[in-house]
Amino acid sequence: MPSTIASRIRRGVFVGVGALVILGIGVYGPATLIGPLPAASATVLGADTTIAAPTPPTLPQTGASALTADGADSVLASSGDASAVPLGGTTKVITALVVLDAKPVDAGKQGESIVITPEDYAGYVSYIADSARAISFITGESWSERDMLQAMLLGSSNNHADALARWAFGSVDGYVTAANAWLAKNGFTGTLVSDATGLSSDSVGTASDLARIAKLAFSVPVIGEIMPLPSTTVNGGRLVTNLASYMPDKGVTGLSLSYTDQAGLCLLYKATVQVSGKPATLYGSMLREPGYDTLNADMGTLLASAATNLTSTTIVTTGDAFVTYSTPWGQSAQGVAVSDDSRMLWSATPITHSVSTATVSTGSGGTAAGTVSFNLPGGALTVPLKLDHALTDPGPLWRLTHPVEVIQALIASRS
Repeated sequence: MPSTIASRIRRGVFVGVGALVILGIGVYGPATLIGPLPAASATVLGADTTIAAPTPPTLPQTGASALTADGADSVLASSGDASAVPLGGTTKVITALVVLDAKPVDAGKQGESIVITPEDYAGYVSYIADSARAISFITGESWSERDMLQAMLLGSSNNHADALARWAFGSVDGYVTAANAWLAKNGFTGTLVSDATGLSSDSVGTASDLARIAKLAFSVPVIGEIMPLPSTTVNGGRLVTNLASYMPDKGVTGLSLSYTDQAGLCLLYKATVQVSGKPATLYGSMLREPGYDTLNADMGTLLASAATNLTSTTIVTTGDAFVTYSTPWGQSAQGVAVSDDSRMLWSATPITHSVSTATVSTGSGGTAAGTVSFNLPGGALTVPLKLDHALTDPGPLWRLTHPVEVIQALIASRS
């Protein structure tokens, strides 16, 4: 009897062990042979490399100046006084932008009608008495908004600046409140206005803000239509000569050219230069220039240096490798750029890049392999990456002999 019990126990153990073996084979085999594989490790290549952009054009060392360009969201170069300085007549550009923000004028259209008030006319008489720039109007006249803008921007008419401010915001004080809110909202934090004309020395701004304001102004269709005009006629055939015109034969379009004792000579402009046979558009400010001889020399130097320094910079080339993926079973492939890109640019700082890797185990050549992003002056450029060749399954032998890695990959896939 004891031998019979012992025999039964042995048979039970053998059956249990056999069942566990069969169960283990049934689970272990499929788990290792058809389960997910561990991810390849990613090693970023050249993470600290930078692209040395060309040197910025030469800006004046006197006064205050700054420069930006198409495709840039920020100022690319600045020099001189970085603090807020009196704006003079450049304030009228801000007046135009704030009024147009509240009362838009479509391209090619005249906009709303504006009736000249007694207060407007009294302002005109006062400016004439003070020998300040003013273009005539009389009480009760009806002007189109476009003609008012032309008188203000081309003729630098102070009475038209005030009249536009009153019409759009009820009073010059109401305009000032709205304009400073607009400046803050649009990120021009170094600029404040206290009037619509710039005759007040309390209307101040930085050269960097004014360069960006110039770029914004030229992007407004009605301003872009007005400023290239050498002259025009407004309400009732009044001739207005473009006082902002500056070096048009050199590819420069003036936006504001003014002088006051407090502000000195101030210029806002757009300039187009030819670089390797292609046009490049710059926007800038030159404030507190001491006189026209200095301004002319400074602009000539800037244009010449821009044409030389602004070059086509290769940012990325198709096939450039940015990351290496290495599998636990000894294969490797690189994540390479799927396209190339070059830009006409310069930058005060080198252009760096960052890589976002993908989770890759296996894949054919061309499989998505993350992205690379470059910090360009006009905003990030992001280029997809792909595997330059396949990462293949290691086969059953490797799977069966590396149960820990495979089972960990299975657990990770289900977590």
